[in-house]
Amino acid sequence: MTREEKSIAIEDLTAQLAGTNIVYVADISGLNAETTSNLRRACFKAGIKLEVVKNTLLAKAMEASENNYGELPETLKGNTSIFFADVANAPAKIIKEFRKKSDKPVFKGAYINNEIYIGDNLLDSLASLKSKEEVIGEIIGLLQSPAQRVISALKNQFANEEGAES
Repeated sequence: MTREEKSIAIEDLTAQLAGTNIVYVADISGLNAETTSNLRRACFKAGIKLEVVKNTLLAKAMEASENNYGELPETLKGNTSIFFADVANAPAKIIKEFRKKSDKPVFKGAYINNEIYIGDNLLDSLASLKSKEEVIGEIIGLLQSPAQRVISALKNQFANEEGAES
């Protein structure tokens, strides 16, 4: 790779990093072609962009980015793949699903909305994070619940009054 090609690659990675608040880093080396293809397909279906990157180029892109990736660049050892997502827990769920059949992918770390998560031991916690849509749905459900009880009580009251008048 020439110096110019490296420069272009760093610029591209920096632009991708700037375009998302959710970045996962994992090692997918050792997966056979079929499993890698299945992983890419699952990522595509979930709206996740998966790329295999060179550690030095990704580290330089993180350094050039306006985001603070903290200790995440220190995890860039060995083979590295990067997951770009819109939903915070989506990459963790996919990694967890693939780990049911093998020990790969190995989660290295993540950058989620200005928070840094480092270490494979955090994968379960990240997979259980609720997405923005799930939280909003729960809040709406909680807000609707008291209103539904009031309406139900009023209906019962009116039904009882009409029954008593007959």
